[in-house]
Amino acid sequence: MQPTSKLLSLTLLVLMGTELTQVLPANPEESWQVYSSAQDTEGRCVCTVVAPQQTMCSRDARTKQLRQLLEKVQNMTQSIQVLDQRTQRDLQYVERMEVQLRGLETKFKQVEESHKQNLARQYRAIKAKMEELRPLIPVLEEYKADAKLVLQFKEELQNLTSVLNELQEEIGAYDYEELQNRLSNLEERLRACMQKLACGKLTGISDPITIKTSGSRFGSWMTDPLAPEDDNRVWYMDGYHNNRFVREYKSLYDFMNSDNFTSHRLPHPWSGTGQVVYNGSIYFNKFQSHTIIKFDFKTSVISKSRQLDYAGYNNMYHYSWGGHSDIDLMVDEGGLWAVYATNQNAGNIVISKLNPNTLQIIKSWTTNHPKRSAGEAFMICGTLYVTNGYSGGTKVYYAFSTNSSTYEYIDIPFQNKYSHISMLDYNPKDRALYAWNNGHQVLYNVTLFHVIRSEQER
Repeated sequence: MQPTSKLLSLTLLVLMGTELTQVLPANPEESWQVYSSAQDTEGRCVCTVVAPQQTMCSRDARTKQLRQLLEKVQNMTQSIQVLDQRTQRDLQYVERMEVQLRGLETKFKQVEESHKQNLARQYRAIKAKMEELRPLIPVLEEYKADAKLVLQFKEELQNLTSVLNELQEEIGAYDYEELQNRLSNLEERLRACMQKLACGKLTGISDPITIKTSGSRFGSWMTDPLAPEDDNRVWYMDGYHNNRFVREYKSLYDFMNSDNFTSHRLPHPWSGTGQVVYNGSIYFNKFQSHTIIKFDFKTSVISKSRQLDYAGYNNMYHYSWGGHSDIDLMVDEGGLWAVYATNQNAGNIVISKLNPNTLQIIKSWTTNHPKRSAGEAFMICGTLYVTNGYSGGTKVYYAFSTNSSTYEYIDIPFQNKYSHISMLDYNPKDRALYAWNNGHQVLYNVTLFHVIRSEQER
């Protein structure tokens, strides 16, 4: 083996970068040694090893040192490789986690934006609801005042009860007429209180409730709003002219489920479908005349008749559906009314309050609504409500208040289930509308907005 001088170069590439380079020893006879170590510009570790001339055989001590150094370098290389693999796995895991975190961050931003949009929508919805509720604030204030007035009514009723008790104790000290006067006064006061509590402005009409299907296309049916509590009779009149027979059913149940009835023959045929039963008598328009007749069912005689001066009749000023509906008699919380039209009012509706005993006109109001343009009409608490038609889509769209002598256009939906209404009347006792709709007897419940006023406010 010729002695020569050679450079042993070992290059190790690791995660941070480690490299061995060769240099010639200053003294060729010197043994192996690490000459220098440094870090290059790329961050790798650089070791310089000095290798002597090989003048000895493999069993030389220096050769053993070289072998040991090589083994150490190999061990370091393996360790660094393992570390590099682990680092690479960790790096890949970190990169995946970074992708997931970025995805979560994007989703979070989306959720945040969606949350902001939801908050904005909720805010707008709450604001819109507040705008809807704002007009109710003065209404609530009115209800507070009304509640106080109701308490006053309760106190008044308690006082009246005390008066009755005193009257009962002192009945021997009064004559009959004086006692009767006090009781009549008490009854009027109670009725006034009840009217204050019962009346209101129409705000809604329920879906129709079909009670029965019978009769012709036109007719009327009703109950007596002043009948005693145990009197539930139903009165039934088929047709709008050339008929005199009124059916009496004992109850609404009998009317719905049987044909058992009592027949009453009127002295004259009626005209139209505007009849009413009130306090045991029927009020109707005599056929082909402007005469109103009061017929007592108990005695079966005409107790009163009177002409309604200037009122159109015989299809002169009928409702839009025709049927000799010139004069429509109605009842509400205030009593008996007649709705008709005159030439003097250019065919527009006239409302007259009638005395139920004498049939004399107490007071009249002229309106600007043409009678022929009205589908049907009814009175509630002194206000006349008019529908815009009798067939197809129907609504209550006009109201005239006799309390203030003013009118307004309204919009209250009204389901015309059977497409042809020929009778529509309000019953203050039942708080319901009775209708004859194309051979069907129908009921509608009504919703009234109550505003109670004391006598000082009126």
